Amino acid sequence: MDIESRSYQNIVKKESWRTVLTLAYQSLGVVYGDLSTSPLYVYKSTFAEDIHHTESNDEIFGVLSFIFWTITLVPLFKYVFIVLRADDNGEGGTFALYSLLCRHARVNSLPSCQLADEQLIEYNGSSSEMTAQSGFAARLKCTLEKHRVLQKVLLVLALIGTCMVIGDGVLTPAISVFSAVSGVELSTAKEHHKYIEVPAACIILIGLFALQHYGTHRVGFLFAPVILLWLMCISAIGVYNIIHWNPHVYQALSPYYMYKFLKKTQSRGWMSLGGILLCITGSEAMFADLGHFSQLSIQIAFTSLVYPSLILAYMGQAAYLSQHHAIASEYNIGFYVSVPEKLRWPVLVIAILAAVVGSQAIITGTFSIIKQCSALGCFPKVKIVHTSSKIHGQIYIPEINWILMILCLAVTIGFRDTRRLGNASGLAVITVMLVTTCLMSLVIVLCWHKNIFFAIAFVVFFGTIESLYFSASLIKFLEGAWVPIALSLCFLAAMCTWHYGTLKRYEFDVQNKVSVNWLLSLGQTLGIKRVRGIGLIHTELVSGVPAIFSHFVTNLPAFHQVLVFLCVKSVPVPHVRPEERFLVGRVGPKQFRMYRCIVRYGYRDVHKDDIEFEGDLVCSIAEFVRSEAETAVVETNGEGERMSVVGTCSTYMQGIEDLDGSDVDEMDKPGPSEILSPKLKKSKVKKKVRFVVPETPKIEKETREELMELTEAREGGVAYIMGNAYMRAKHGSGLVKRLAINVGYEFLRRNTRGPRTALTSPYASTLEVGMIYHV
Repeated sequence: MDIESRSYQNIVKKESWRTVLTLAYQSLGVVYGDLSTSPLYVYKSTFAEDIHHTESNDEIFGVLSFIFWTITLVPLFKYVFIVLRADDNGEGGTFALYSLLCRHARVNSLPSCQLADEQLIEYNGSSSEMTAQSGFAARLKCTLEKHRVLQKVLLVLALIGTCMVIGDGVLTPAISVFSAVSGVELSTAKEHHKYIEVPAACIILIGLFALQHYGTHRVGFLFAPVILLWLMCISAIGVYNIIHWNPHVYQALSPYYMYKFLKKTQSRGWMSLGGILLCITGSEAMFADLGHFSQLSIQIAFTSLVYPSLILAYMGQAAYLSQHHAIASEYNIGFYVSVPEKLRWPVLVIAILAAVVGSQAIITGTFSIIKQCSALGCFPKVKIVHTSSKIHGQIYIPEINWILMILCLAVTIGFRDTRRLGNASGLAVITVMLVTTCLMSLVIVLCWHKNIFFAIAFVVFFGTIESLYFSASLIKFLEGAWVPIALSLCFLAAMCTWHYGTLKRYEFDVQNKVSVNWLLSLGQTLGIKRVRGIGLIHTELVSGVPAIFSHFVTNLPAFHQVLVFLCVKSVPVPHVRPEERFLVGRVGPKQFRMYRCIVRYGYRDVHKDDIEFEGDLVCSIAEFVRSEAETAVVETNGEGERMSVVGTCSTYMQGIEDLDGSDVDEMDKPGPSEILSPKLKKSKVKKKVRFVVPETPKIEKETREELMELTEAREGGVAYIMGNAYMRAKHGSGLVKRLAINVGYEFLRRNTRGPRTALTSPYASTLEVGMIYHV
């Protein structure tokens, strides 16, 4: 069974309690690594500059009260009880919310949308039915669909959240590892530890990024035990400190201490909220990593273990600090001062391991969200390596990995302290949460069909809390908060430029496509010699003949006996079921042997390699030919072509069957109803693929001959014909457009992966046709 079928079955299977508890345990290492390591730096960042720890303990108790209620309201109430319910067929994250809105309000930014895409099972899978909207929801939907400006604003909002997640992928490893390593300051001389922290943190970070290409499946089984050990460690130390130093520290959980804190510290207390904010860093991971686990498993892990462990850890630190006031001037207030002296070295080792696990989780999440952006046409094409053939979602992107490493080392060496790293990380975290709040308000109205007052209450309540933290973080712009803003602007500019150039390229293809009638007028041989083999003409168009084909046939005297106009596109759903993967139709009469095949992927789907893809493509065309008279017509596009849904080989219950080589060798020679063709396995060893055609009077002689010709063409080999377009802005275009197309888009196109990335086509079988697009 391939990874595609396996990953889909993992989604739809019914979970038992044993499965849920197992997923809850595994989620500790993937989801909660970042959130669990926040006690390392929260108090130290909060008391770094704006406020000071005094003997009255008003500050430390006020900070503890803020931490308790922030963790309770944002991760627990907002994410665990509300946001996790807004999944997109089991997937979470910023783009999952955007995908939901795209389908319910039809504000999709993808240009190649079809009516057939809306008939996918998972297109409406997030709700049992698309209920008729009325009142404010209907007016809001109409407004969004009518005004392109609002659609662009919605896309930019989702991209801002995505860019901040990428920025968090730079800052979280830096602050987590640096804070963990900073424990050496209590065991070395003050003038020496600064020469140890930065080099040690850099070495750990380089090793972390250098090992990414091996994947996490080899050491992933250690992630959950490490975080579990860390949570037990900090909770046990917290309980010890509470009992030993201040058993009455629980009184500080009262909101009264927040009022008392702000009344005493005033503006300085408000500015210190940027440090308190770090206690919820990593909360977004609960929603972003929803696709790897389940809603119930994440809820159980947080409410039963993570939440109480964090509260005990913060209470324990506060209890210790409430009885120790002189340490502030010597070490600054940090995590390790509250750890018993005999346990500091073991805790230091566990903390470094936990920081590495937390960093690994955010790096993997960054890879995942960039893959989603690329699939939806909002990020340049990058090489995506699947590091595990068994575990869905474990990917590695080489270019992004090294960019993250360089940026991570730069901020670690440049800042060299927790305070400025905390200011930078806090702004990135709270911006993502604000974006989620805004998108969730639209989901509540448009997708959940709730009253507008529920959406207003959600935005006002959580938006007010997050805006308070956002303002406190933004005021630290010159003290480190500029970093996520600068990173986000760079990534946002690249994303918007690429998306704009992609749309302009598609518009040019549509305006310059060749009509099918022109193609048919060339005759059965297309006016040229037809040679053995299959020609796959890659195009973004879902109808018509691309300009690259007419450009090709006017310059070369021959073409393949079977032509397939191939469109590989993404649809705004996380997964497309294997039985709905292909849309297949004819271009012209049967004797022309020309087909159109549209391959649909969700933004979380795994793209198959060239060998397996070729086999599925040929099998889908063969199945279409066999069942053409019986298959229901899904769509008749603008060119009058009939398109039918055909699944991958593994989904055929009857009709064309794909038998591997071992079965072929054991069976007798093919009879008159069987057709053989060679196919390569992943191991590059030839195997036989048998198209078994049922003995039925419905299979006409003409159909059997077409299948035989398709098989012979497959034996002759497959050639990939792709366009390599050079974009140029038209004469008279504005300065912004010329900069975006001639400079920005062309720079990204030349320095990123080409169209081969979407197909993973072999170099030896790929032919690129160069053209200049004046857009």
